[in-house]
Amino acid sequence: MSILNLPFLFTPRSIAVIGASERPRSVGNIVMRNLLEGRFAGPIMPVNPKRQAVSGVLAYGSIADLPIRPDLAVLCTPAATVPGLLEELGRLGTRAAIVAAENGDREAMLAAARAHGLRLLGGGSLGVLVPRANLNASFTHMPARPGRVAFVSQSGALCAAVLDWARPRGIGFSCVVSLGDGIEVDFADMLDYLANDEDTKAILLHIEAIHARRDFMPAARAAARNKPVLLIKGGHSESGGAIGPFLAEALAAPDDAFDAAVRRAGALRVENVDELFGTVETLARSKQIKGERLAVLSNGRGAAMMAMDELAAAEGGHATLLSPDTLAKLGRELPPEWKPGNPVDLGIGASAALYTAALKVLSEAPEVDGVLVIHAPNAMIDGQEVARAVIDTQRRCRSAMLACWIGGETATPALSLFAEAGLPSYNSIGAAVRGFRHLVHHRRNQAMLMETPPADPGDFSPARGAARLIVERGLGRPGGILGDPETRALLGAYGIPTVESTLCATGEEAVLAAGRVGYPVALTVSSPDLPRKWDVGGVALNLENAEAVRAAADGILRRVRETAPEARIDGFAIQRMVLWPHSRQLMLGIACDPLFGPVLVFGEGGRAVELVRDHTVTLPPLNLPLARQVIARTRISRRLEAHGLRPPADRDTIAQALVRLSALLVDNPEIVACDINLLFANHQGVVAVDARVRVAPPDDSDRRRFSILPYPAGLEEPAVLHDGSEALLRPIRPEDEPAHAELIGRMSPQDLRYRFFGSTQKLQHSQLARLTQIDYDREMAFIATRVRRDGGVETLGVVRTATDPDNRRAELAILVRTDLKGTGLGGILMDKIIRYHRGRHTGEIGAQILADNEPMLKLARKCGFTVRPSAEPEVVECRLQLQSPM
Repeated sequence: MSILNLPFLFTPRSIAVIGASERPRSVGNIVMRNLLEGRFAGPIMPVNPKRQAVSGVLAYGSIADLPIRPDLAVLCTPAATVPGLLEELGRLGTRAAIVAAENGDREAMLAAARAHGLRLLGGGSLGVLVPRANLNASFTHMPARPGRVAFVSQSGALCAAVLDWARPRGIGFSCVVSLGDGIEVDFADMLDYLANDEDTKAILLHIEAIHARRDFMPAARAAARNKPVLLIKGGHSESGGAIGPFLAEALAAPDDAFDAAVRRAGALRVENVDELFGTVETLARSKQIKGERLAVLSNGRGAAMMAMDELAAAEGGHATLLSPDTLAKLGRELPPEWKPGNPVDLGIGASAALYTAALKVLSEAPEVDGVLVIHAPNAMIDGQEVARAVIDTQRRCRSAMLACWIGGETATPALSLFAEAGLPSYNSIGAAVRGFRHLVHHRRNQAMLMETPPADPGDFSPARGAARLIVERGLGRPGGILGDPETRALLGAYGIPTVESTLCATGEEAVLAAGRVGYPVALTVSSPDLPRKWDVGGVALNLENAEAVRAAADGILRRVRETAPEARIDGFAIQRMVLWPHSRQLMLGIACDPLFGPVLVFGEGGRAVELVRDHTVTLPPLNLPLARQVIARTRISRRLEAHGLRPPADRDTIAQALVRLSALLVDNPEIVACDINLLFANHQGVVAVDARVRVAPPDDSDRRRFSILPYPAGLEEPAVLHDGSEALLRPIRPEDEPAHAELIGRMSPQDLRYRFFGSTQKLQHSQLARLTQIDYDREMAFIATRVRRDGGVETLGVVRTATDPDNRRAELAILVRTDLKGTGLGGILMDKIIRYHRGRHTGEIGAQILADNEPMLKLARKCGFTVRPSAEPEVVECRLQLQSPM
């Protein structure tokens, strides 16, 4: 993952076409034609040993004959010749190359490119189009219009199809990139480059496969913080594995894990090209929504009800319940025959003035987050006049607004007016509702992107030491399967309630144990070889007396020996029957995805889990807000609500169980599989009835690495200030926002000017959230904290860095509370961040400091920074070299 030399791929000053040709319809011929017709401003140098000129341009017999070093080379030659040509170009100093040939020697091409820092796009790449730079270094059949959207795909055929699809629709691009095989330049590189490209306002990806997840996730998360990232990916038909020892492993299909990754990256997945570009338009033109409640305003009840049905048909947004106050205001504006409620039906003859009055009321209603305005054509009302009224009203309103003008020819002029005004508009009700749903999902995913779960699961402090001992014992066993008592103890160490279970070697021991725990009881065979005990008749429930236990034990042994004669039997587990009234059956699980690593599974539990398949997959770590979203994505979520005399299940306790299972996994990454099935949940809480865990030694594969780095608790350390007082140095967390606001409030105006290069009295919530909710892959912020006399925790200072994707340079900023100057805290924080980056092998740390900030300049020099003037006289550049330049 690197953006090194990528500008030469997008804005080269000179281009060589290796294998340029006069043969019609050949790759070398089409590339030359596209470059010339695109009016590329720099030198275009065809290389062909058999031609004096190609397309009227003087040709060169070899790379060695080129008069200047090309920034970019397009290789149109057979695959076997590519490694040698890349080696020649690299020695010459070419910085980027596009390889059209497919099925080449991947390792040889990669070695040749990397030896010289040459960026390689392909093989099998259609090329690159950058309309603003007049660059069409591709063999596509048509050019791209200029625009603000980047499209990146592994498929050259799809790139060509998208260009063909977009042109008659007037859709333009900042760039179109065909990755091909993605041997060297991949999606992560593109995301990192385009995230900071000022000409790109949205990034669209078509993904067939991701080969480098470790780079993809931090790049996607960084890009999605800056601009919308939307993608299409095939694979919805992929299912999980066959039902084996662990249900979670079978339920966590690769496509489910991919969806989980997209959500946590803050991106949005759509289904097709039409939806991809339609969603970009919606996100670009709509006001930001603050919730998921939609009001529908229409001139026909039939159309309005179609919208309500579409909204109810899929998850993502819901029809709002209009308040009595809003209904009263509408009643004063609308005709007497109006029927109060949502949707708001204005009647077929609704005038522009009536639309304006109703729209103003709805947009100001606190219970409304978005308004869908529908208009059906008729001979009584001019649709364009209504459209102009809607446009004028929405400019003065707070709510997001979407317009749906149904019809064909008569709707086109109104839709053009909306497009000119920058208002999202649609010609079908289904598309309009999907547009609102995309706003909802994008908002949710952006919120998930900003969540940084803490190290501890809420107010609960797990017994980490006891859990570690259990896991380590399990690592010494063949297969790594924990015994039933150990599994329950492990879950209990993290506050997940379990039913007490007694292990008995024989049926007679089970009879005695049943007498101690009290009837009725459940009896289960205990065997490391029987993960699905129901399937072999290894479970007996509601045993009321000793004779029933004795008979059940004999029956279980007989059935197991018949159905699984090879299974090892350790005895029986006996439990008192769990009598939880109004309980729902849930399951929690852990699995390891081959690409995105450890995942959590949540859904409906019971014996038919694999048939019902009501589950969702998410990435750890989790906090309570993330856990609540996980629960809400399942169908059983609705059954957690109250129904009749059945009280609601305690959602918070269910969410806490998810968070605690996540914490257990983060602290013990040796856990590779876990099923908690059943988990009973009711109004009193949750209890795990049956559970199973497998552990394995850690390794460095993608299957075992977390896609999102957990809170790095290992970086916490104590510090002592000059006055002898103690402080704790640790990475910042989201819950530090109030203390961070207090820190800013206790700074002098001069110190704030030094830090923020301007007058700053108070930071907004969004600004504070961005400072406290960081991605530990790319950023770090260490704060110094201490406990006040009242027991609260205060922040004394902070040092933060943002590191480029190549880990070459980290930009630094530091803030020490004004009244703590001279305590040595600044030096302590600087030492901490420098040690951190030395450990990460960062190339250098840089900082921009106001020239009159003498205390900071003194501290920088003391820490080894070199100081030099910058292009701006009031700013000084500071630099600390950590690694020798390559």
